[in-house]
Amino acid sequence: MAVAVPVEEYQRRREQVLKRLAAADESAIAVIPSAQLVTRSNDTEFPFRQNSDFFYLTGFNEPDAVLVLAPDAELPVQLYCQPKDPQQEVWHGRRLGVARAVDALGVDVAHAIDELDEHLWQLLDGVHTVYCDQSNQDFFQHLLGLAAELRSSGKRGVQPPQRWQDISPWLHTMRLVKSNAELELMREAARISVLAHQRAMKFVAPGRYEYQVAAELHHEFAMHGAAAPAYGTICGSGDNACILHYTENSDALNDGDLILIDAGAEYQGYAADITRTFPVNGTFSEPQKQLYEVVLQAQFASLDVIRPGATLQQAQDVAAHALTEGLVELGILHGSVKDNIEQATYRRFFIHGLGHWLGLDVHDVGDARRGDKTTPFKPGMVLTVEPGLYIPADADAVDSQWRGIGIRIEDDVVVTADGHENLTAAVPKTVAEIETWMQNK
Repeated sequence: MAVAVPVEEYQRRREQVLKRLAAADESAIAVIPSAQLVTRSNDTEFPFRQNSDFFYLTGFNEPDAVLVLAPDAELPVQLYCQPKDPQQEVWHGRRLGVARAVDALGVDVAHAIDELDEHLWQLLDGVHTVYCDQSNQDFFQHLLGLAAELRSSGKRGVQPPQRWQDISPWLHTMRLVKSNAELELMREAARISVLAHQRAMKFVAPGRYEYQVAAELHHEFAMHGAAAPAYGTICGSGDNACILHYTENSDALNDGDLILIDAGAEYQGYAADITRTFPVNGTFSEPQKQLYEVVLQAQFASLDVIRPGATLQQAQDVAAHALTEGLVELGILHGSVKDNIEQATYRRFFIHGLGHWLGLDVHDVGDARRGDKTTPFKPGMVLTVEPGLYIPADADAVDSQWRGIGIRIEDDVVVTADGHENLTAAVPKTVAEIETWMQNK
C-alpha cells in the first residue's frame, strides 16, 4: 500500500514554526538536528532511526543533518546534510545529497553539513533567542560553544544570542493532532500489526519458544512493508507476562499458560502498539477466563469514554473502577468497592497507566503544559487503551489459582468527531473469538 506524507505538508509544518518564531518578542531562529548513527560494537552501528521531531519537519531519513528555520533570513528554511560521496556511499549507502535536497524536501536552500558552523556564526549574530532541542546535550553544548566564540571574538557590533529556549513543547503540541496523511500511515501500521498478531495466535503452541513467536511477528511485519518493529517485541508466557517490559523472549511455551504479546510495526516512521493475552493451548482455564474478563470489561468501559472533550484521566478512572469491581468480586481484593477505589488498592495489580499517545514515537509526545492525562481529546489524536492485571507468582495474600497470571489488552484508537475509531479491533479479543481463532489453524 503506497502511503506517504506529501512534501507540501512538511512545508506547512515548517511555515507554522516560522510564523511562531516571527511572532516572538525578539528575533529568533530554530536549529533542529537529526539523529546520529549509534555504535553497536567496534565498527558496526545500530540500525538508524531518525529523530522524530526532525523527521516531522523534514521527512528526511539520513543522519548528520540539521534544519535551520530563520524567519528574518532571505532563505528561511535551510537544510544542512551530507553531500554526495561515491566512496562513502559504496560502504554506507546512498545519500540524497545537497543538490537534490531542495526539490526532494521542499526546503529553500541546502548546504553541506561541514558548512553549518560557518553559517551559524552569521545566523546567531544578532539573534535574541535560539530555539533548539535542549535534550540533545551534545548538540546544545555545541551551539553554546559557538555563541561563546562569538562573544569572545572581539569583533565590534557582534551580538551573541541572549536566550536559549527548548523548542520541543511547540513541536510536541503540533504532533499531538494527526493530519489525514498521518492517520493513513497509522492505519497501515495498525493493519500490518493486526495481521502479525493474527498470525502469532495461529502459531503459538506448547513446546514452541517465545523468540519463535517474535520471529513470526517480525516476518509478517516485513512481508507487508514494515521493515522493523516500533519497539522491543514482548512475548511473555507464564509469569513472564507480569514483567511489563519483558523482551528476553527466551522461554519455552508451556501447556496451560497464557502468553502476553505486546508488538507493533513501524510503518514509514509511525508506530502501532497492540497487546493480546491468550492461552498457549488455545483454551482458557476457568481462573484465566475470569481474570481475563475483568480486564476485557475494563477496556470496553474505558473505550466508551473516548470522545472529543473527554480526557485520558476520565477513561483511566472508569477502568480503575471496573478493575476494582472485578477484583473484589473474585475475592482478590477484600472490602467494599468504594473503599478499595478510595485507597487505590487496585494499583497493586494494575501498575501502569491506561494508555499513552501514539504516533512517530510509540510513547508519543503530547501537550507538556497541561499534562497528557488531562488534555481534552480532539479529533485526530491517537492513543492506546491498555488496562491490565498482573499477579506475580509470589504475590502475598492471593489465592494460588490467580498467581503467575499477567493480562493486558491494548488497542490503538483515533479520536473522531463523534467518538473514536479502533484501528486494531480486528485482532481477536473476546474469549470466544480467541479460542475459535486458535482452534481453526
